[in-house]
Amino acid sequence: MSEHAPLDAAAAAEAAFARAQSQPFPDDVFTAPRLNWAVIGCGVIANQMAESLALAGRRLAGVANRTASKAHAFAERHGVPRVYETVEELYADPAIDAVYITTPHNTHIAYLRDALAAGKHVLCEKAITLNSAELDEARALAAENGVQLMDATTILHMPLYRELRRRADAGEFGPLNLVQVSFGSYKEYGDLTNRFYNPGLAGGAMLDIGVYALTFARLFMESQPDELVSLGNLASTGVDEKGGIVARNAEQQLAVVSLSLHSKQPKRGVLSFDRCYIQVDEYPRADSARIVWTEDGSVEEVAAGEEAYALCYEMADLERAVAGDGDARALIGYAADVMDLMTSLRAAWGVVYPEERQA
Repeated sequence: MSEHAPLDAAAAAEAAFARAQSQPFPDDVFTAPRLNWAVIGCGVIANQMAESLALAGRRLAGVANRTASKAHAFAERHGVPRVYETVEELYADPAIDAVYITTPHNTHIAYLRDALAAGKHVLCEKAITLNSAELDEARALAAENGVQLMDATTILHMPLYRELRRRADAGEFGPLNLVQVSFGSYKEYGDLTNRFYNPGLAGGAMLDIGVYALTFARLFMESQPDELVSLGNLASTGVDEKGGIVARNAEQQLAVVSLSLHSKQPKRGVLSFDRCYIQVDEYPRADSARIVWTEDGSVEEVAAGEEAYALCYEMADLERAVAGDGDARALIGYAADVMDLMTSLRAAWGVVYPEERQA
């Protein structure tokens, strides 16, 4: 693992793409029948998705965006053959199998309702919905229409975590006792109408960065935590700015989480087992980890996957779910558990979004 100061998310992604340019794309990523994909939104994540697909020799089949000129510019930049003037036009196109929703959190449920009702499989950027009620509704719609719904939180899809979970399930590490996770960003106050602090854009630390930390913890805990103790500090706009969380499940496994939108912290997760602890730095898209063994202090480096392919792994998991893969289909259950935790924590802190007040 690098000892240099970590890059911000956008710079890290750019560096990862640059490293991967000269590598052959692995043949074990896309293993299910290929779907035709369209994207809704043209922001940072949509561009990263297109770039990640290009590494695999694939491209999006279509794009829709609220501002048509941005959709046309996106299509020209990434060689996307079809620009839809409206999302309704996209939903009506039988040539599109799957849709990736990359718009702000608070718009997700509206897109999910229509895309799922139109019979499209959906990969939705984190946080997948604002709250548990919305996610329950979306899951019910997916089931009713016979399509797959998947949360795009990268931790659910990175091969590193699949490998670590395989070894944990095999008993190599012994029982899990404690998970410690931190995530801190420094977002200037400045104009508080920006998405980080604006309740009208579902701002706050929980849905922006807390989803990563809680997903990391839940993925390795044997069951959903049913006890929560927390403190949350709110920004002047009423969204959560920082928080400290302790969660415990029936197996007495603890998760300790610290979040901040206004001070840097390492993006670090530590899994403490009987026989070792595992440290994962830059964990949202991690492709390496360090295992320190309890018995003799020896260190094992583990690598799996590639950071640059993070969005390809997400799409590949949806394609596997559509093909009937049970493990891929089970990922939405972890997403639902995390959404339950986030909904409970926001309720305890008094963070309510405008859409929730109107419900």
